[in-house]
Amino acid sequence: MLSISKMVAQIDAFVWGPVMLVLLVGTGVLLTVRCNFLTWRNLPWALKKTLSKEARTKSRGTGDVSPFSALTTALAATIGTGNIVGVATAMVSGGAGALVWMWISACFGLSSKFSECMLAIKYREVNEKGEMSGGPMYTMKKGLKNKKLGAVLGWLFALFAVIASFGIGNMTQGNSIATSVHATFGVSVTMVGVVITVLALLIIIGGIKTISKVSSVVVPVMAIFYVAAGIIVILGNIHNLPAGIAMIFKMAFSVKAVGGALCGNIVASMMNAARYGVARGCFSNEAGMGSAAITAAAATTDNPVRQAYINMTGTFWDTIVVCTITGLAIASSGVLGQIDPSTGQLYVGSALTIAAFSTVLGKAGGYLVTIGIALFAFSTILGWEYHGEKAFEYLMGTHKWNMIYRIVFSLVVYTGATQTLELVWNFSDIANALMAIPNLICMILMSGEIAKDVKEFQKIKS
Repeated sequence: MLSISKMVAQIDAFVWGPVMLVLLVGTGVLLTVRCNFLTWRNLPWALKKTLSKEARTKSRGTGDVSPFSALTTALAATIGTGNIVGVATAMVSGGAGALVWMWISACFGLSSKFSECMLAIKYREVNEKGEMSGGPMYTMKKGLKNKKLGAVLGWLFALFAVIASFGIGNMTQGNSIATSVHATFGVSVTMVGVVITVLALLIIIGGIKTISKVSSVVVPVMAIFYVAAGIIVILGNIHNLPAGIAMIFKMAFSVKAVGGALCGNIVASMMNAARYGVARGCFSNEAGMGSAAITAAAATTDNPVRQAYINMTGTFWDTIVVCTITGLAIASSGVLGQIDPSTGQLYVGSALTIAAFSTVLGKAGGYLVTIGIALFAFSTILGWEYHGEKAFEYLMGTHKWNMIYRIVFSLVVYTGATQTLELVWNFSDIANALMAIPNLICMILMSGEIAKDVKEFQKIKS
């Protein structure tokens, strides 16, 4: 008889297997082609708009928060432990070449992120409280021609989003903060649990406006802080960088399993690199999962396509910028594939990233990575609360229970911080995949409408 945890682990491996990854990347390829590559061609324009003063105001159209705040709240949920721990895990399991496949999945993920956000804004509603409510569940209910199919897909998406919000968006993040702070600074997990629970409660009670205010400050600051530290590490190991980059591309496209001077004991083939790179890339930037679309629907905008371009840049910032910094820091450090003296095993996860940063920054490298994990994970808790709340509101048919959800969600953070969570990790991973399936089906069915709206906006773009 299989134990529950082993059974859940097997289901997790299946739902995140080749079929799911082909569906995620394949949907991105389809949308990119149908939109005539406009999501790629307009990326520089979208980045310029994101960083403009206008994006920080609510001067154009209707909504609850500014375009920039909607992006940073979505980024709060996506820039998380995946950018530090996930990249390291992918490079150990799939070799250094996994980084290239993260980039490839992100390029097509731009179109998926754009499409789900555009549809969410187009089909959003105003609730009885006067707040915006939107996301893939509303798109499915109102946008799909087959109303029965739309109602079923919308309900399933909302259900899995609520489950995922408590797992991947809450307990696993609280656990990452508590274990990393305890390991580096020796603070008890109970104390860390109490502190992050109280902080989460204080911010979350205020709803989207408070969450977006905190996110619009914390997310840019933490990203700049982490990227700056990563660049220092890369520059400190600059003599290894050309060999590191050569190894990354060699391992990404080699049919036979290969290693490299900077890879230690790690040998991997193209298939392995693709599998882990795409899986961790999709997991990190959440393109195609539909979660970011819920936050995008709160943005103040006069055109769904305009805001979708701004939200689309989240995939660029998350994977092309932050994940790349982690990957290059590891590849140039010489610690990939080396043995961790404290465990006698290969460096993996956060220990690998800490070891890479420590090659230049010494003990401070460990402190910086730990602080990065804590900030990234805490911001994920805030962003995911809003995703889960809106999905919960959809299931209940009213906003009146939202405050109860906020309080329960905040208190669950403590449970995550103080318990061992292998089962929760796997279970929430499954919920994440099950969220993506109805969203991807919806985008494929509505790809013609997405392409039409994109091409129409191109004529009035300003």
